Amino acid sequence: MIPDDDAIDVGLCLARGLFEEIGSSSFDGIGFTRDAYGEGEHLAHTTVTSAARTLGLSVAVDAALNLSMVLPGQNPEAPRLVIGSHLDSVPRGGNFDGLAGVLAGLATAAAFRAADISPERDLVIMALRAEESAWFGAQHIGSRALLGTLNEAILHHSSRVDTGRSLADHMARSGVDLQRLRSGRPLIDPQRIAAYLELHIEQGPQLVTSGVPLGIVTGIRGNRRCRKAICIGEYGHSGTVPRSLRHDAVFAVSELITAIDQYWREAEESDGSDLVITFGRFLTDAASHGITTVPGQVEFSFDIRSHSVSMLERTEARLFSLMETISAKRRVTFTCDPLTGDPPAAMDTALCDLLADGCATLGTAALPIASGAGHDAGDFANAGVPSAMIFLRNDKGSHNPDESMDFVDFAAGTRLMTWFVANFPPGAH
Repeated sequence: MIPDDDAIDVGLCLARGLFEEIGSSSFDGIGFTRDAYGEGEHLAHTTVTSAARTLGLSVAVDAALNLSMVLPGQNPEAPRLVIGSHLDSVPRGGNFDGLAGVLAGLATAAAFRAADISPERDLVIMALRAEESAWFGAQHIGSRALLGTLNEAILHHSSRVDTGRSLADHMARSGVDLQRLRSGRPLIDPQRIAAYLELHIEQGPQLVTSGVPLGIVTGIRGNRRCRKAICIGEYGHSGTVPRSLRHDAVFAVSELITAIDQYWREAEESDGSDLVITFGRFLTDAASHGITTVPGQVEFSFDIRSHSVSMLERTEARLFSLMETISAKRRVTFTCDPLTGDPPAAMDTALCDLLADGCATLGTAALPIASGAGHDAGDFANAGVPSAMIFLRNDKGSHNPDESMDFVDFAAGTRLMTWFVANFPPGAH
């Protein structure tokens, strides 16, 4: 049985109030800041916990402080259906990134409560910790701790951008069981999860451009990243050093970027290869640069993303090959911090088909769409848990205060999620 519209409206009313309450408590005058393992994230977790208890859900936190809110099902021995997302935000971000997924899960649980219907299996709403990489330079900390894939070195070598204190220190002050995390053992048995479903705002323009409210995510791009690369040349007087004798770091990095842009264009035009490349940081030393100075150093970053592992590998190889060629040509030196990365993650085909069936039944338009951003769902998928994602149309981009999710679209996504829970195959997993 599926909750009727009146019951779903009860859940939507709850979600609307929580959006306002959490948004009000985390608004910093410019945007919304819910700092990972800090006060903002803690306040959001406290608010959501209170709402879950009001609904009569059982509430628990694990060693990493991931929050689980459980609506009991008819068959408690069956593997659980998990709905999850995160409550932290980037500094001065929007109010919907992450939060929408947790509140859609709570709204779904509230709808089942209001209709006095028990799902076939336990429904677990998860609020996962520290998904955003903006705070510690490491992403999906909560889900990776949960799944036993969190690198222990991150605990001590990652420091928070605003405090300078280590992730381990912030975790300890928040009440995390660091000894348990250091064991590297999962905090949950993935075999006990029948499926993981995450609702999230789209962080790009495709749904808005297409005029479609919902997206069914087909996969999540993997990435190769370098947070800090440096090109070292030689400072000189802009009026006295001829071109042939210059060691110009800006021209060297600019040539690298132009060559990679051409490589990207050719990859797309030749066979439609999936690839996006970003040089997100590009800066000269403020203490040394000047209008009459040949720049001797440039610091930059790069972020390569694709659904193809081979494309990631080829692009990384091309980038370093170009660095070597340009180094010799322009008499500069490139150095790079160790690259980090995540593998691509495919969403479960059967779950995507079930979501498509739900959209057809509910008369809601949906677009198959690939995710360029990383999500906790990717970690679940790569841990062997069947996973799926619903995207919501969101204007004005993401990671900024202007995120503009329409509540009508949130309602459509919540109705689809409720239908999905009610129609999830009893014998699955």
